[in-house]
Amino acid sequence: MAGVDHLVRTTREQADFCQALGSPLYAALLRRCADDIDAGGPTARVLAGHEDDPGSAATPLRLLGSVHRLVLQGEAPALAAYYPSAGGHAESDGAWLAFRNVLDQQAERLAPLLGQPPQTNEVGRASALAGGLLHLVRERDLPVALHEIGSSAGLNLRADAFWYSAADGTTAWGPPDSPVRLPGAWAGATPPLEAALRIVSRSGSDVAPIDPTSDEGRLRLLSYVWPDQIERFERVQHAIEVARRIPATVEACDAATAVRRLEPVRGQWTVLWHSVMWQYLASDDQAAITQHIESVGATATAAAPLAHLSLEPRRREPDEEPTFLVALQTWPGGAQRILGTGAAHGIPTTWEL
Repeated sequence: MAGVDHLVRTTREQADFCQALGSPLYAALLRRCADDIDAGGPTARVLAGHEDDPGSAATPLRLLGSVHRLVLQGEAPALAAYYPSAGGHAESDGAWLAFRNVLDQQAERLAPLLGQPPQTNEVGRASALAGGLLHLVRERDLPVALHEIGSSAGLNLRADAFWYSAADGTTAWGPPDSPVRLPGAWAGATPPLEAALRIVSRSGSDVAPIDPTSDEGRLRLLSYVWPDQIERFERVQHAIEVARRIPATVEACDAATAVRRLEPVRGQWTVLWHSVMWQYLASDDQAAITQHIESVGATATAAAPLAHLSLEPRRREPDEEPTFLVALQTWPGGAQRILGTGAAHGIPTTWEL
């Protein structure tokens, strides 16, 4: 069947991505899953009906996240022994046998969970946001009204409440007692640490927002963190703690609609921020957002400035490979500059300015 071949291929591709991004456990499990799909095993039965899902649906990650959810709920103890996120020790052979048993025995529990798209706030990406905002307020010392599109749970709307240090360990910024610790967050040039960053409002939007202060929201966020990447897992846990004491609003709304509501406000920076979400937008939405930002920028003044800050995979030049660029555009004037480069999960951000 062409659909089965497609699902096997996308599962193997996702295994390669997991390997490249530092999750050997998930890479090994997905390679076994691909073989199991091909053989008509439990993985194929759980994913029945998803054979023709496009790659953008991230079906293999949905499966992994659904199983991880059961582990975190204490409903897959044999597999938990191999998941560091649950106190276990990663070992691929034993993990696969336990994983396959979960698929075989809990297929009815897993099937409805596959309808939930993976959503993980990459807290490490706050390193690009916080450093970019420091550059911005050094340029013009005004408080910041922060707006994020593709927010998920909006954890990074609290970026100023996290602690960051340079890769060489010589400099640090942020509340020293913050539970969210991002050592080695910054490399290259140091952001202007003397700049006074004051975030006076925090709002976001997402087509399917998650409330990180709820038990369900916490479980869903953690389930999509790769279990052998314990630093990422702990960052999200601690960022949820911060979210419970620093309020932010995340509205159920598409990105184009949210951007149409932006208006510069006198006496503050109006900042639009997003990270690694642009490629998931339809081309029409990308065009509409870009056009509206330009239109709003035309109304910005020195007293009511606008900024567009992003961490997205982009090409500096048409013939170059995409890299995660930290880009900043400001109005009035529309000046654009690349502040540095980041990584898929955010750390480190290497500053060029």
